Amino acid sequence: MSTASSFGASHALVRRTVAGEPLRWTSELRDLRAHAGLLYELVHRDLTVRYKRSVLGFLWTMLHPLLLMLIFTVVFATMFRERAPHYETYFLSAYVAWNFFAQTTVNAMASVAWNGPLMKRVRVPQSIFTLSIAISGLVNVGLSLLVLFAIMLVVGAPLHATLWFLPISLLLVGLFTFGTALALTAASIFFGDVREMVQAGMPALLYLTPIIYPISIIPDRFRWLIKLNPLVYIVEIVRDPIYYGILPTPETLGVSIVISLGAVCIGWMIFRHMAPRFHAHL
Repeated sequence: MSTASSFGASHALVRRTVAGEPLRWTSELRDLRAHAGLLYELVHRDLTVRYKRSVLGFLWTMLHPLLLMLIFTVVFATMFRERAPHYETYFLSAYVAWNFFAQTTVNAMASVAWNGPLMKRVRVPQSIFTLSIAISGLVNVGLSLLVLFAIMLVVGAPLHATLWFLPISLLLVGLFTFGTALALTAASIFFGDVREMVQAGMPALLYLTPIIYPISIIPDRFRWLIKLNPLVYIVEIVRDPIYYGILPTPETLGVSIVISLGAVCIGWMIFRHMAPRFHAHL
């Protein structure tokens, strides 16, 4: 479907929507489907703009993680050698998931503001901008994983048969991230400081999640505190099949499913409730 067709379909949305009345999720899903062409264009634009005039292209997305890997390898590899051999794989397999979460939530908070002029000219499903950011982020995750697999081959880390589970892991990571991004996007439109607070808190969240260090170094009496962080489970369902060569435990998988679906439901409810008032704050 062309972008023009997507814009045309949006007029039906105007007729179906009463001003100030939140859309039902079924209506939003139908409208997102009707605007599939626009969604494609938004994802394509995001990826094109991100790598325009870039010689290395998407490899720039791995530059920062690789620099962090070198620093943490020098600092922590010796310390965690017995608990995390092939530390570079241990770190990157979790950081890829965490970086997707961090980048998507921060970029999604700006997506509605970036597309404010479009939203004022044509009524489109407002969640389409957050969804496009999440999809383009997942594309980057896929490309980053290819780089990670190449690194694993170079350093002699095994590629496990459990890699088949990764699509399921990424689906859950994507749902959790999309739901969180919806809630934060809605809040940031009304409260401008939300985005700055989230950006400032992301570095701390990195260290509060067992990405750099194994969770086993945390004393048992404090480990439950770390596990209150939902990102613990989100990074584990990606790290387990890549690094450990195992499928996530029933506890990890079960909690991941609950928090992912919960994030989507809660995020959508918040977004739907606040969306009718977005135009007044753009």
